[in-house]
Formats: sequence, C-alpha cells, structure tokens
Amino acid sequence: MVHKKRNISLTGNIEFTGLELSAPSQTAAGLDGVTAALNHSFKEMGVLRSMKALAKMNQEDGFRCPSCAWPVPKNPSKLAEYCENGAKALADEATREYVDAEFFSQVSVEELSLLSDYDLNKLGRLVEPLVLREGNVHYEPISWQDAYQLIAKELGKLQNPDEAIFYTSGRSSNEAAFLYGMFARAFGTNNMPDCSNMCHESSGVALSETLGIGKGSVKVEDFYGAEVVLVVGQNPGTNHPRMLSALSECKKNGGKVISINPLAETGLVNFKNPQKVGDMLGSGNTMADIHLPVKINEDVALAKLLLKKLNKLDAENNQVLDHGFIENYVKGYDDLRTDLSKYSEEELLQRTGLDSTLVDEVVELLANNSKIIICWAMGLTQHKNAVHNIREFVNILLLKGSVGKPFAGTCPVRGHSNVQGDRSVGIMHFVNEGLNNRIREHLKFEPPTKKGVDTVEAIQAMHQGKAKVFVCLGGNFVMAASDTSYTSEAVQKCDLTVQISTKLNRSHLITGKTALLLPTFGRSEKDVQKGRSQFLTMESSTGKVRRSKGLLKPVSGQLKSEPEIIAMLAHTFFEGQHPVDWENLASDYEAIRALIDKTVKGFQNTSKNSKGHGYYLPNNVRNLDFSMLPDGKAQLTTNPLPDLKLKKEELVLMTIRSHDQFNTTIYGLHDRYRGIHNERRVLFMNEKDMESRALKKRDVVNLKSSYNKKIRVAEKFIVVPYAIPQGNCAAYFPETNLLVPIDQFADRSQTPISKSIKITVEKVIA
Repeated sequence: MVHKKRNISLTGNIEFTGLELSAPSQTAAGLDGVTAALNHSFKEMGVLRSMKALAKMNQEDGFRCPSCAWPVPKNPSKLAEYCENGAKALADEATREYVDAEFFSQVSVEELSLLSDYDLNKLGRLVEPLVLREGNVHYEPISWQDAYQLIAKELGKLQNPDEAIFYTSGRSSNEAAFLYGMFARAFGTNNMPDCSNMCHESSGVALSETLGIGKGSVKVEDFYGAEVVLVVGQNPGTNHPRMLSALSECKKNGGKVISINPLAETGLVNFKNPQKVGDMLGSGNTMADIHLPVKINEDVALAKLLLKKLNKLDAENNQVLDHGFIENYVKGYDDLRTDLSKYSEEELLQRTGLDSTLVDEVVELLANNSKIIICWAMGLTQHKNAVHNIREFVNILLLKGSVGKPFAGTCPVRGHSNVQGDRSVGIMHFVNEGLNNRIREHLKFEPPTKKGVDTVEAIQAMHQGKAKVFVCLGGNFVMAASDTSYTSEAVQKCDLTVQISTKLNRSHLITGKTALLLPTFGRSEKDVQKGRSQFLTMESSTGKVRRSKGLLKPVSGQLKSEPEIIAMLAHTFFEGQHPVDWENLASDYEAIRALIDKTVKGFQNTSKNSKGHGYYLPNNVRNLDFSMLPDGKAQLTTNPLPDLKLKKEELVLMTIRSHDQFNTTIYGLHDRYRGIHNERRVLFMNEKDMESRALKKRDVVNLKSSYNKKIRVAEKFIVVPYAIPQGNCAAYFPETNLLVPIDQFADRSQTPISKSIKITVEKVIA
C-alpha cells in the first residue's frame, strides 16, 4: 500500500490576533498574579475542583506541581505553595474540557493542524486510546490490548532494535521513567533521547567534567544564607517563579542578587510574595541589586573579565581568592591564570557591551564574600559554546572556595518537573557500565552496550530512514525540537509513532504512517491499582526525591497510568516470557521502587524515605569528594571566547517564553510582564537596530536564518522596540524553533543553539 501523505500544517493559523502593547510590568506576582492564576483555574476546572487541587499541590500529602522542578521547602506554605504558572499548569491538565473518538470522527488531523498551538491545547484532555491508521486522516478508537499488540507487532518487525527510539519528556515519574528505560534496554537499544538533550545536557557535561556530577550542589535552604546569588541567563519570574521566594529570603537576610541577562526580566526587578499578605498588598521587594544586560552569548567574556579583576585584586592582598581551598581541592590554577593573561580587560568589556562601573560593583561583591551561589538556565546552555559558558562560571566558584559548604555552590535550574529524576533512574542514551552491571544482577537480563542516539541524532536517524518506530513518553516533540520542518519530515517517515499524553498537541498531528494516542493520568488525578490508591516519586532540581499522590477523580475511566502503560506494553511484547515480571509491575508500584532501590545508584528505601520532606540523593560536591576526577580534584578549565562571525546585516536572536506558557504549552496570548497582550508573533528589537533597518514599531517582518547555504524562514512577526542590547533580538518559541538548524548545536552536549541564532529581518510589504 502506498502511503498517502497527509496535508498537515506545521504552524497552524499565523494570522495576527490583535496585538496590544503596554509598558513592561515593574512587579512580579502579587495580587495580579493571584488573580490571573485563579481566573485561569476557575475557567478550566471550576471553583470547587480548583480549590481542592490547589490546596494539595506541593503539600507533603499531596501531589507535585506538573510545571517546573523547583524544590519544595521544608515548611511549605499552607496558604499556597505554588505560583501563577504552576496553577495554570494544573488547570491545563485538570481541565473539564476533553476530546473523544466522536470528536475525531468529525474533525480530521488535517483540519486540526490549521489551528494554532494555543487553540489545539484549549480543546482539552485525551480520554480514550486512539489510532490513526495508514492512509486515514481521522483518529478512531482502539482498545488498550489492541494498541499494545500493534506496538509489539511493529517492534517485532524491526530488523535491529536500534530502529526504535524511545523519547522521554520531563513530566513522567521516577517509576514510569525507570520502567521505560528498562523496557528499551530489554528490547535491546539505548536509543533513549530525552528533553534534557534540548536544555540542560550542556550543564551535565560541564559539571561532570569540573565537579564530578552532572547536577547542582545546593539545597533550597542554601539560598537563605547566601551572601551573593548570581542569576545568569535565567528568568525565574516566568520560568521558575517559586524561586523568587527563596531569593526573597536571601535578600531579607542581607544577601545580594545579581541578574545577568540581555533582558531585564520583571521577576528580578520587583517581587510581591503572594504567600505573604503584607508583601502582596505592599510595594514589593526589589530583587536584583545589580543587573548586567550582557550581550547574547558573551557570558564567557564576562566571566573572564570577572576572573581577571578578582585575580588582580588578589595579587594585591592575597585575600580575595581561597588559596587554601585551591591548594587542597582544585587543579589547574596556573593554567587558568595563563589563559586569563591572553585577554585585556578592555577587550572583554567591549564584547560584553556592559558599563564598567556595574562590572566593578559585581567584582567588589564577589571579592568580599565567599557564600556564593551561581544559578543558570537556558541562557547559558543553548549555544554552540554552552559547555564553555558553564565551565567558566564554575571557575569563579572554585577560586572563591564556594562549593561544598553551606550557602554556596552550583544551581542549574531545571525546567520540567522531573527531568532530573528521569536521568537519575536511567533515561540516558549513553552507556553507564555500573548501571548495566546492576541490571544484570537484579533484573537478570543483558542490557545493550552500544551508545544510543540523543535527540538530534534521533531526528537525523528518522530522517535517514534508519529508525522506524518512535515512542514518546509525554511532550510535544515536533514543536520542542529544533528545525521544525526537518523534524516534521523525519517523524513522518516512521512506520509507527506512539504518543503517551494527557492533551492534544501538534505532535499528535505530525505522525508516522500509523499513529497511536495513549491517554494517561495527569499529575493531580487519583491513581488506583487493585483497589489501592498509589503514589509516585519525583526528583527536584536540588536532588531531593519526594512522593506525589493525586486526589482528583480522573477525567475518564479509560485513562491508564504511565507505569501501567509501559509495563503492559513490555508484558505484551515479551508475551510474559522475560526475567522481569512486567505484568506485576503494572499495578505494584512498591515493587517498581524496590527495583529502583536495587538498580539505581543513590536510591534507598524510596517507598518510605520519600514520605513528607523526602530525601536527598548523594552528591559528591557537598562532601568535597572529587575522587572521580583527575588527581582527585575539582577541575579549573580554560575556555575560548565564542566566535559568531556575524555579517553586517545579521542580528543574534534568542528564543524565550512568554509569561503565558510552559515549555511548548501555550496557556494564553499575553505576556504582561513584557507588556505584550493578545499576540505571540512579536520580535523584540533594540531601537537603534530598528532605525538602521528603517523599521518602525508594529512593522511586520519575516525572520531568516542561513546556515550552510540553507535559508529557513519564520513568517510574519510584529516588531516591538524593547530594552535589549544592540545587535540582539528575541522572540517566543516554539514559533521560532524552525530557524534553528538541526546540525547547529553545542559542542559535546549537542544542545540546539536556540539562544544564539544568526538571523536577518525582512520587512513585509503590505
């Protein structure tokens, strides 16, 4: 049978929705945030369902927020241990709206693809398993057992296990991710790309090389006593709002906060803590004591400038750097000083585009304090030289002796709520021999010993016809990945694509020849197995494992949990003939955790220890144990300056989130913190760059990137003047992901260059 190509739109409707502009907000959260959160919740869930769920989110006996991975403090607020975007994420998954088989019988995937991503998300929950058969344009119902059989049949037809790819989003639980990773290995492949490949893989590489662990070293309580916190390439007000409470405690105790970002984001300007009535109704608290609007991807230049100035001050009195710490725990000091001597302060300052006075103020704070925390997110990790970015900032901490002690250390702020836990329990495309040995011992099967593919390699493998079955545990893969057109072509070349999801998104429309939609529980929904209410576990950004137990009635009786779906798929594929009793694991989560404890390093008695506050996984940096590194010491590194090689007409574009989205999920069309209302297709530009291109406010432009002689175009964006460094611009993702070439990524981590895309702008003539 010849596969008839479905006529699917990659972008949906790109007509403008009525842009309204206001001045950027000067205050984050507060009464406006509470109002926005409750309005959204009541609209999606209703008042009673909203209040019941919100009261239990992030509480010890409740469920973990389905949004970001910021840790819950020891004593969570009983009033509201959640933020505006957390409430929106909850309302989004616990909505009363749904789409069933009858809906899909009336509306084709071709018609659905003409909707915007926002409108697709608003359609509601998936409530029954569905199949899109080859040559058809309508999903139709399928039984769970038939769905498992279909997947098992397609997997069984593959000539090589590496023709299958098992992708994981950061939404899943430790239990689901563990089963998923073990099934992929039992099937015979390490093809386990995950969303961290697209965000914090650079952090993992840099931190493993310098400190011996790919995670951060601080606990949330460390923020309370920190003397200086650097927030680099991160927008906590929108992406991790509960972090602002920790920064507020730091400020209250005399600490200083430094923001390093091309944009001055509202959350680091002023914060009204909604957990405290006095704060919420008052004038708020100034957050960033200093804001450095560094040019996009000149972070290495800035870090080198800070290091040069600190070394210069230390040469004068020998008391700025921690020489005892360097002598006992650090390797590479002489090489670092030699590297710094190659650069002049004037050259480095010019590259950053910063005011020297502001830089000197930061140097003074760093020189006079040692309880220093450095936080970062995508602003450091999504560049060609991302690993170098992070390593250079780690150099600052090591010279100051600011790791392995209270109130100091590294803090890569993870995005999706369990992306760190996924990696901990075995979602990885590389081979971990220790894990493999424990699999052999406790699960009694032989795991593969060949490296698998990461996200970029997975897309390339599908595009080249080397991978034919693609399974997604959550996420919106097509829109989250780089080079949207290329990724779409790749996915559509598969024989079968499987999506385990809660809600409809564009990746359910851009599919393989045959596609399955398998609906699963939301984080807030009650999971009952054999008459017993179950709980799951997640790991926060700071490495704490805690349980999560839903309480809402599931939106449909046909939903199944992620662990059950994965385990029953494995049971069906192996026909019950496998050393692992997959069928039992489908309903016995205690048995899953027992296997995790035996197989995964650091997990101990998780069913018991995850109760209440939970427990921390081991972290060598906290114990100043660098025995796994050369000479048993933390590593100072030398890192070159980036070379973007811009042409005269080119700008550097960074992709950003609006305040009305989480990852690729669009909650609304507003970004009130930046003064954008009722529109997403906007381009933030420096006014001088606009003048030099004869552009005015509200002009419409196309964005073009050109790499290796291939031009990619994102059409129809409205120009908005904004306070951003000259030569730089910004726009929302996923609308601009199509500008990121599939072959442009960070060295060694292969994270897409989504924060430093070379583009030109072309005015659209009406």
